[in-house]
Parts: sequence; C-alpha cells; structure tokens
Amino acid sequence: MTDITKLRIALVGYGEVGSIFGAALADAGVARVAAFDILVRDAAWALRARSRHGGVHIASSSGEATADADLVICAVTAAQTRTAAEQIARDVRKDAFVLDVNSASPRTKTACAQIVDGAGGRYVESAVMSSVPPHGIRVPMLLGGAHAQALHPTLVALGFDAAVGSPELGVVSAVKLCRSVVIKGMEALFIESMLAARHYGVEDDVLASLAETFPSLDWERQATWFWQRVVQHGKRRAEEMREAAVTVTDAGVVPRMASATADVQAWIAGMRASGVFEEATRDASFRDLSDRVRRAKRPADA
Repeated sequence: MTDITKLRIALVGYGEVGSIFGAALADAGVARVAAFDILVRDAAWALRARSRHGGVHIASSSGEATADADLVICAVTAAQTRTAAEQIARDVRKDAFVLDVNSASPRTKTACAQIVDGAGGRYVESAVMSSVPPHGIRVPMLLGGAHAQALHPTLVALGFDAAVGSPELGVVSAVKLCRSVVIKGMEALFIESMLAARHYGVEDDVLASLAETFPSLDWERQATWFWQRVVQHGKRRAEEMREAAVTVTDAGVVPRMASATADVQAWIAGMRASGVFEEATRDASFRDLSDRVRRAKRPADA
C-alpha cells in the first residue's frame, strides 16, 4: 500500500485539520482525495471548501467519499467521533484503513474500533500530539491498535510524522488526553488569570513574575497564543475536554480539572457564538480579547 500514486483517500470532516491534511495529500500525488463534512449542505461552506484546494473533491455524502477509499481519515469533533465511525462503517471498503485522528477517550476509540472492524475495515487509532498549525501534515502523531503497524509505512510515505505507540487500543489516546488536561488546562488558567489581571491592571506584573519563575518562555506571546486558540477553537476544545474527563473518570479519578477546563472553553466558545470577538483581528492580543469578554460579561458571569 506504499505506492501512494494509486491511493484513494477520503476525509470525513473538512474543518481546519481536514483541509490542511487534504491539501497536503493532494499535493503528494495520490490518485484521489475526497472530503465530506456535515456542513456540505450549506452552499456558502461548500464554496469555501472547494476553494481551499482544487485537488480535493467535495463529496455530497459520507458514502460517496468513502465507498472506494483505501484510506479514510476521520477528523471530526470529539463529540461526533462515534457517529462518524458509524457512518464510515456503513460504506467502508473491506480491508480499507480508517485512521481516527479525533481527540476522543480510550473508551470512545475502543467502541469506534469495534464498529469499523466489525464492518470489515481496519481501524487505527491516532493521537495528534500538537496543534496541526503550524506543523501541517508533519504534526507528531502516535498510532495505536492492531492495524497500526500495517498502516505506518503508508502514512510515512504520505508525509505524516507518525510513530506506532501501542498495538493496544486506548493507550495513545490516554497519552493524548492526559496531556490535554495540562495543555488545555493552561489555556483555561490564562483565560481566568488574564481576565482578573486586566481588571486590576496587573497583567504586566503577573507575566513578569512568570518569566522569573519560568524564564525559557515568552509569556507575553504565550498568553496571546492561549487566548487566540481558545477563541478560535473553544467549542472543539470543550468537547475534547469532556472526553478527557471520561478518560480521567475511567482511571478512577474525579475529573475536577478536566471538567472545569471544559466549562471555561465552552464559555469562551459561547462568547464567540454571540459575536463578542466578531471585530477582533486575527492577531489580536490577549489584552484585546480579554477586554472584549470583560465588556460583554453579564453580572452572573462576574
């Protein structure tokens, strides 16, 4: 399967991750890249999706995208992971690989594997270990499950920075989501900390103190990065952290931090949906973004 010029690839989910992967795969010279997203029925979305990369065919259904695919890459939100697996299983070609790159719990990934493998496909669990931008297709990725080793050479030939983490399902997702408790938790901490610091006018002092304790990081830049990522992807991150809470719960630990992080991410996502950040520039600083939230807060949020 390593002759990539003969590969037919389907993407289920064509948001940020799917579109980045799709463009890179089309440029790699595979036989065909098709993509489906539940938003395809929105004419404006479909037009934008088609303009992202001319080498990607936007399919009208999951079945159209996946029926003849040798490799299906599932890149949806955490909450849609199982539903997407069920859709893929209805049309997956026998022995086709299904690479699940979603940030879902070991429990969810195991259920998806049973669904896909039961339909004749070969499910491979993936844990994406960093933000896809700016790495693109070279984002570090761990593979898991019984079919991970078989798929690995093909992914490397396609340009992925993939490594086999475990032949057992759930292990690499546990790595990913236990890490997310820290990374997404830090994002939530900065949302709360900088909102309060701006109220008191002490954000510069707080960042200076952090720089003394952890001098290797540019905390001004880091604070803005955290804020920008939550504003842009809070809904998706909240769903991921709900799955992280499931992961922690299944380990016999009360998911206090994972659940609280999910709440903060969802809160900012709600702010975005209500238009709070509508006029913010793409490179807006944490100061600008936090001030927009502070101006929009209702008394109950104070």
